[in-house]
Amino acid sequence: MARFTHKQIAAQSGLSLATVDRALHQRGNVHPRTQHRIQQAIADLELMQKAGLARGRTLYFDVIMHTPDRFQPLIREAFTRQIASFAAFRLQLRFHFGANLTAETINQLLNKKGLHSHGIILKAACSGELHPTLEALLRQRVPVVTMMSDLPGSARLRYIGMDNFDAGKVAAFLMSRWLRVSRSHIVAVTGSQDFIGEQERIQGFQRAMQTFSPQHRVSVVAGGFGIDARMHQSVSQFLQQHPDADAVYTVGGGNPGILRAFAEQKRQINAVIGHDLDKENCALLQAGKIDALIEHNLQLDALHAFRTLLEFHGFLPATAPPAPYSKINIITRYNMTT
Repeated sequence: MARFTHKQIAAQSGLSLATVDRALHQRGNVHPRTQHRIQQAIADLELMQKAGLARGRTLYFDVIMHTPDRFQPLIREAFTRQIASFAAFRLQLRFHFGANLTAETINQLLNKKGLHSHGIILKAACSGELHPTLEALLRQRVPVVTMMSDLPGSARLRYIGMDNFDAGKVAAFLMSRWLRVSRSHIVAVTGSQDFIGEQERIQGFQRAMQTFSPQHRVSVVAGGFGIDARMHQSVSQFLQQHPDADAVYTVGGGNPGILRAFAEQKRQINAVIGHDLDKENCALLQAGKIDALIEHNLQLDALHAFRTLLEFHGFLPATAPPAPYSKINIITRYNMTT
């Protein structure tokens, strides 16, 4: 309390100088509501002082993401654009992307960058190897938030992104309405079973299809890691063994490879539903090769990530608890923005 003058506290609280002086020196009776106003004013002054100090510093946020190449420009753009929303601070972003990042590599990045970081935004395959590192970072006051795919049970502050299970249900609802055949064999394609987010989408899709259209069959193909050539190989092998496959739900990347596998074997596709509004998928959507994309606002996610990290350090006031998940959007060629 000695850091602020009585005059500053009076101005911040809207109380008279005499009232503040009497309360702080415990002279006479002071109403509890008045005491609360004074304590809140001091807390506000401390916060503004801390934020003012932050404005004179460069704050480093590290974005570490296991993601295919096609998705990286979208992430970079979303985060870079949101810097303007925090113009009072000097935010410096450092991007670390890779389509083949292992838990060991991510651990190395976390240990190296965490020493000089004010916060980390992480997308990684689910691995218990990362948990001790996240706990150590939190003890060093380096907060971590996860995006798009969570690490449940870890020391991350929060998960930011859509409810992937519900996103799978949305895809199942669309699929059940669009399929015009009495019985279909749907290929649900995931890049890896190690990403919690992708597996939640698959699970939501499977469960909802049992409710909406139980006559249709759903088979899961995994292992292509969202990389075009690998996805092409995985789906091609599946199609050779399942000539009745005629619809696709793809929860990750590598969609040109998936569609090419069908085309090479002259298979008709009755419906294709995917995720993410990246450049590659937009072209497929515009060409009519994908019927719909499930997506969420990455820029809004980036804003929430920045705010969460700044609030952790006390550079921004704590707001009301955020919505647990991002809004799920359905994009077709008729409502996509170019």
